[in-house]
Amino acid sequence: MPFHEGTFEFSQIINGELSRSVFERTPEYEIERYKGVVDTATIRWVNDCECILTKLNPTSNQDKRPIQIKILSTTDQSYTFEYSLVGDNGNTQRGTIQKIN
Repeated sequence: MPFHEGTFEFSQIINGELSRSVFERTPEYEIERYKGVVDTATIRWVNDCECILTKLNPTSNQDKRPIQIKILSTTDQSYTFEYSLVGDNGNTQRGTIQKIN
């Protein structure tokens, strides 16, 4: 699967401002860089289109909860996904990730 490893970008509007996050995904980890802060999570693939991220150094009780990600559709260089805290399917959000390397 081309989205299991590489460098990716996720952009979203937060409080009216465009916010950009860049992350690198290896077979075992996802290392995110956001506003000068580096955050690392373990990644466990459930199948080719679904994974669970668990932060290595959570700073709050909410950060301790794993995030479930489901890839819904793909193109050559991007994928659309849903994500939510594990067990909180009522608060699912969607986004699109661009592969940049």
